[in-house]
Amino acid sequence: MLQIAATELEKEESRREAEKQNYLAEHCPPLHIPGSMSEVQELCKQLHAKIDAAEEEKYDMEVRVQKTSKELEDMNQKLFDLRGKFKRPPLRRVRMSADAMLKALLGSKHKVCMDLRANLKQVKKEDTEKERDLRDVGDWRKNIEEKSGMEGRKKMFESES
Repeated sequence: MLQIAATELEKEESRREAEKQNYLAEHCPPLHIPGSMSEVQELCKQLHAKIDAAEEEKYDMEVRVQKTSKELEDMNQKLFDLRGKFKRPPLRRVRMSADAMLKALLGSKHKVCMDLRANLKQVKKEDTEKERDLRDVGDWRKNIEEKSGMEGRKKMFESES
């Protein structure tokens, strides 16, 4: 099986090489370099004329390709318009508040306020014993300053008794 595939590949390669030789022989005749200067100039003029003709043909084909590609784009656009489906542009990140986004989407007709805190219930805190103790103690720095020095110790002994 591998031998058959290898022979087929060799045949295909030789066929391609023969096609290449035929194409080159047909389109690129062998170059005859003449001996005199006037014949060389004449050959150069002929080559320049062939180059000009090839460039004109290339330019014409490029223009034709551009024209057909523009027509294809126009027809595709018409097709999308008829179907009602439009090509969506790539999106980019925009920083907007919720109010601004709703205003942009809904227009100026609707006045929507997205104040999310307005609909929240108010919850009353219950005082726990720890919070009461902390509130009664107050600022710990004041207690330290009051107890510093002899007067503070005196007050401490007086309050205990």
